[in-house]
Amino acid sequence: MNYVLPLIPALPLVAFFITLFLGKWWLKDSAHWIPILAMAGSFVLSVAAFLAIRGEEHAMVVELWRWIPVGDFQVPIAFQLDQLSSVMLLVVTGVGTLIFIYSKGYMHGDPGYYRFFAYLSLFAFSMLMLVLGANYLLLYLGWEAVGLCSYYLIGFYYHKPSAASAGKKAFLTNRVGDFGFGLGVMLIFVTFGSLDYLHVFEAVEHGGTSEGILLAIGLLLFMGAMGKSAQFPLHVWLPDAMEGPTPVSALIHAATMVTAGVYMVARSSVIFASAPTAMLVVGAVGAFTAIFAASIGLVQNDIKRVMAYSTVSQLGYMFMALGIGAWIPAIFHLVTHAFFKALLFLGSGSVIHSLGGEQDMRKMGGLARKIPFTYWTLIAGAFALAGVFPFAGFWSKDEILGMNFKGGGYIIWAVGLIAAFITAFYTFRLIFMTFWGESRMDPEVEKHVHESPWSMVVPLMVLGVLSVGAGALLGIPPEGGLFAKFLEPVFEPANQILGVHHEAFAAIDVILMIVSLAVALSGVALAYVFYVRRPDDLPQKAGAISQPLYKAVLNKWYIDEIYDATIIRLTIDGSRWLWRVVDAGVIDGAVNGVARLWDIAGRIVSPFQTGRVQNYAVVMFVGLFVIVTAVIVF
Repeated sequence: MNYVLPLIPALPLVAFFITLFLGKWWLKDSAHWIPILAMAGSFVLSVAAFLAIRGEEHAMVVELWRWIPVGDFQVPIAFQLDQLSSVMLLVVTGVGTLIFIYSKGYMHGDPGYYRFFAYLSLFAFSMLMLVLGANYLLLYLGWEAVGLCSYYLIGFYYHKPSAASAGKKAFLTNRVGDFGFGLGVMLIFVTFGSLDYLHVFEAVEHGGTSEGILLAIGLLLFMGAMGKSAQFPLHVWLPDAMEGPTPVSALIHAATMVTAGVYMVARSSVIFASAPTAMLVVGAVGAFTAIFAASIGLVQNDIKRVMAYSTVSQLGYMFMALGIGAWIPAIFHLVTHAFFKALLFLGSGSVIHSLGGEQDMRKMGGLARKIPFTYWTLIAGAFALAGVFPFAGFWSKDEILGMNFKGGGYIIWAVGLIAAFITAFYTFRLIFMTFWGESRMDPEVEKHVHESPWSMVVPLMVLGVLSVGAGALLGIPPEGGLFAKFLEPVFEPANQILGVHHEAFAAIDVILMIVSLAVALSGVALAYVFYVRRPDDLPQKAGAISQPLYKAVLNKWYIDEIYDATIIRLTIDGSRWLWRVVDAGVIDGAVNGVARLWDIAGRIVSPFQTGRVQNYAVVMFVGLFVIVTAVIVF
C-alpha cells in the first residue's frame, strides 16, 4: 500500500498535466486516451486497496512527507485506507471510468475536447485526495479543489452567459458553506491540537471535551456539507449546474462531488455521535430537503433538471440517515445512488444526443422504439430511483426509512415516504413523457433520431446491471448484508457512543418494506394515469385546480427570487455604498487629500522661486542673520 495508495490520485494528476499541455497540439482527437487509461488504472489500484483492507480491523496510514511543520501544527501528506475510504475509492474510480468512456462519444468533435478531459482528470485527482486524506487539512484541500474543478466544468461552455453564470453561482454558493467548514477545521485543531483523524477521534472517544465545543464543530462541518451536498438553503447551485455537459452532471451530481458532504459527516461520525443536537440538525435538514426538492422535481420539463432536483432529494435521504446514526445505510444509499443516478444522467445525455441537443420533455415522446438501448437502461435506473423491488434503490432507501421508524423518528419516516411517492411519480413522468405516447418532436429533429454510439451505450449497460443487482447483492439481509458487515469496523466507535446495537431482521422490517414498495408503486401508477392514460387533460386540470401552488413549485418556491431580493441585492447595494463611502471617500480621499495638500503648499512657496540669484542671496543673508541673533540672545 505504500506505493499503491499514492498512485491512485497520482495517475489522474499526471493525465491532467499531459492532456492540458499537449492535448491541443499533439493529442487532439485522441486526448481522451490518457485520461481514460489513467482513471482505469486508478480503478484497478482501488480494487487492490479494497482487497487489502478487507478483513482488517484497523486503518492503514501511509505518510509521504511532512507538509506543514510549524511548532505544534504538524500536518503530513498522508493517506488513510479503511473500509469507508475503500468503498469511496471504488465508487469514484469505477463510476468515473465509465463516465470518462461515455464522454469520448458524447464530447466528440467539441472544440474544447482536450480541455474537457483535462478538467475531468483534475477533478478525479481532487476527489481522490479528498477521500484518501488522513487528516482534515488534506480533506479540506481536496474539498476546495473539487469546488474549483466544478466551476471549470459547469462553466465549460463559457461563451454561453447562462453557463458562465451557473459556474459562478456554484462557486459562490459553495464558498458560504466552505467558510463554516474552514472554521470547523480550525476549531478542531484548537480543541485537540491535531487534525489527524485517528488522533482527533481517539480524543473524542476518551471524553473530556465539552458538548458545546463538539456541537459547534459538528454544525460548522455540516455547514460545509450543506454547500457541497446541496442541502437547503444552499441547494440553489445544483439545478443551475445542468448548464455543464451531461458527463459533468453525472460525475459531479451522482457519484462524486455532491456526496463529499455525506462522506465527510460519515467520516466524522464519532464527533457527531458525541453531539446529539448536531445530529438532530443534520436529520431535520435532510428530511426537509428531501421533500422540498422532490416537490420541485414534480413540474420540471427539462430532463436534466428533473434529475438535478432528484439528486438534491436523494442527498436529503442520506442526511436523514446520518441524523439518526444510520451511518451504513447512508453510505449504502450513496453507493446505489451513484449507480442509478449516473445511469439516469448519462441516459438523459443519450436522449439529448439523439435529439440534437433538445432537453425539453414536452418536445419528445415515442422514443422507446427509436433508441431501445437507452430506453431499457433508463427504465432500470428509473425503477431503482423510485425504490421498486428488487432494484438497487429499494434496498438502500428502505433501510433508511426503516431505521427512522424503528428509532422512533415517525415524522421523518412519514416525510421520507411522501418524498418517495413524489420521487416515483416524477421519475416515471420523465419516462412516460420521453419514451411513451405519440411523438411531439419537431419533424426535422425526428428524422435524425438515432441510438448513441457504443462508447456511450456500453457504460449505460454496465450501470444498468449495477442498478438492478447491486442492492440485493450487498444488502441482503437488510441491515446485516455484506455491505454492513464490511463497514461495521469503521462506525463501531460511533455506535458505541450512541449505544446502537445491530438488530436481527424481524417481522416489522417485512411490513415496512411492503409499505415502502406500495408507496413507490402508487407513485408509478399515478404517473401512468396522468401521462399515459389521460395525458391531454389530467395534468392541465391538476395544475388549474391548484394554480397558485403549481406556479410556486414551477418557480422553485421562489427561493432564487428571495435570494435576489435580499442577500444578493443587499450585497450589491452594500458593496456600492462601501465603494462610495470607504473606497472613494476615505481611502481615495486620503490619498487625494495628501496630493492636494502638497499642491497647496507648492502654490504658497512658488512665489519665492523667482529664479534670481540676488533674491536667493538676500534670503540666505536674512536666514543667517536670524540664526546668529538667536544663538547670541539665547
